[in-house]
Amino acid sequence: MTLRQFISSAAAAAAAACIAGLAHGAQPPADDGAAFRELYKELVEINTTRSVGSCTRAAEAMRARLAAAGIPASDMHIFAPPDRPNDGALVALLHGRERQLKPILLLAHIDVVEARREDWERDPFKLVEENGWFYARGASDDKAMAAVFTDSLIRYAREGFKPRRDIKLALTCGEETPDQFNSVAWLIDTQPAVLDAEFALNEGAGGELDANGKPVALQIQAGEKVYQDFALTASDVGGHSSRPTHDNPIVRVSAGIAKLGAYNFPVALNEATRGYFQAESKLVPAQTAADMQAVLADPHDEEAVDRLWGINPGWNSMLRTTCTATEISGGHAPNALPQHVQANVNCRILPGVPIASVQEEIVKVLADPKIAVAPTGDPGFQSPPPPLDARITGPVHTVAARIWPGVAIVPTMATGATDGRFLNAHGVPTYGLSGMFHDAEGAHAHGLNERIRVVSLMNGRRFLYEIVKIYAEQPPGAR
Repeated sequence: MTLRQFISSAAAAAAAACIAGLAHGAQPPADDGAAFRELYKELVEINTTRSVGSCTRAAEAMRARLAAAGIPASDMHIFAPPDRPNDGALVALLHGRERQLKPILLLAHIDVVEARREDWERDPFKLVEENGWFYARGASDDKAMAAVFTDSLIRYAREGFKPRRDIKLALTCGEETPDQFNSVAWLIDTQPAVLDAEFALNEGAGGELDANGKPVALQIQAGEKVYQDFALTASDVGGHSSRPTHDNPIVRVSAGIAKLGAYNFPVALNEATRGYFQAESKLVPAQTAADMQAVLADPHDEEAVDRLWGINPGWNSMLRTTCTATEISGGHAPNALPQHVQANVNCRILPGVPIASVQEEIVKVLADPKIAVAPTGDPGFQSPPPPLDARITGPVHTVAARIWPGVAIVPTMATGATDGRFLNAHGVPTYGLSGMFHDAEGAHAHGLNERIRVVSLMNGRRFLYEIVKIYAEQPPGAR
């Protein structure tokens, strides 16, 4: 699909979807956002780190707010393994009129990355509003969306909004530490019906502000790369360092890593990435736009790819599978030849590319039979990117035009990893969509002094509240 087709087909469905979305329920009462700010503050200030925090406590707090809005206790459940009582996930349901239809799932994780007070300018677990910004751990990732989704469900309940479809809210735990526990993966494995849905909205995309703070592009994410680590291992009998041999494992693995570092996997575009570069080429300087068009050509221009890589490493990551060395260990004494060396290579694999084929390619590039290559950790979740049809994109155009007139709608693919990888593999199409805009410096997520613009959060709140209403009103089979 070309970008023109993407926009026109989306617009065709947008008007009908918008009209349908306004057909049921009373008009919302005036809202100054004060109650939302209180909810957001409460959620952010509950410590949900792996080390000392509790997702269950945060889930219970949000359940209490939903109950106060009239959501029955029977429609809210906190799920946690018996041996992990602090890893609770809240799932709540707002019933629709046509119960046979699958619900819309609103997914957000409430766990956060660790943060030490001595490293931050402000207490990371106290929400601070300063110069138009909110600062705190989780202020953006991902308690902004978690708070907005919870607040939206509260507002729908208080308005008496009765959507066509059920709206399901899932506030989950373990997205930041999936190697220890992830409640989305656990629920899919143990109670798959709990997260079943027609499609899900999740983190994974925001909006872009220009240098003057003007919104220029709203992203919608469809699909993400597959995470997979590989161990590169070489061994030898060792010996005295005064008697070096040709089989030094450190030298062997280092040479292999250098070869892999110089190798580029082939460029491969999908619907989301092709649409991304088509849209972005209209927003960037002329030379960069020309390079983006050269990437879209068949055959593509590898020199143009390299220039884009130099401007933004994320652009290169969207175009191809990437594999890079991240850790290395080996040797046992400063005066002995190493007996064993292992390096970790982290790959981010394009959707649809088999993990085994990437392993075979690494072996081919290394060209050294004495270096063993093996996947480590859980296998990555393979799933095709969900379709960006008018059912999804139409409401985005409709609501965005009301809030940010003239903003470009840009499809994208995540080069990192979100909980969407579990849902997509489970058969629930999952889209990253927040309506929360950031400047080039970003939100400092996972880093010091995490932040989000106050206006970005409040506009994202409006965007998600309106668009979920439209999605929940869509008839079956709408495309």
